[in-house]
Amino acid sequence: QVQLVESGGGLVQAGGSLRLSCAASGGTASRYNMGWFRQAPGKEREFVAAISWSWSGGITDYADSVKGRFTISRDNAKNTVYLQMNSLKPEDTAVYYCAADRTAVLGRGADHYDYWGQGTQVTVSS
Repeated sequence: QVQLVESGGGLVQAGGSLRLSCAASGGTASRYNMGWFRQAPGKEREFVAAISWSWSGGITDYADSVKGRFTISRDNAKNTVYLQMNSLKPEDTAVYYCAADRTAVLGRGADHYDYWGQGTQVTVSS
């Protein structure tokens, strides 16, 4: 059983940056694919980015809406995954969730992931 705790959310002006962190405990995060999702009020949870488990080379995947602006990375020694968000836009405003997946396939669907954090709020003002 893996527990995930997100941090780093907050209020930022458009064009600014934030770095989200997801600390994993109760398991070895390097053995899991890790993903970031977000959910804005009244909208469905959507895929943001994912990174494969370490032994597969840390392959990354991004939603088109964040490609070139967001970067997902992992520090296996700290059992932590990061989401660096640059050039933030008001439409990036949402609760951001970290998720872990035990399978060997990097996925974009929320139902592909087994463990979830509680979320952290990101608000981008115009």
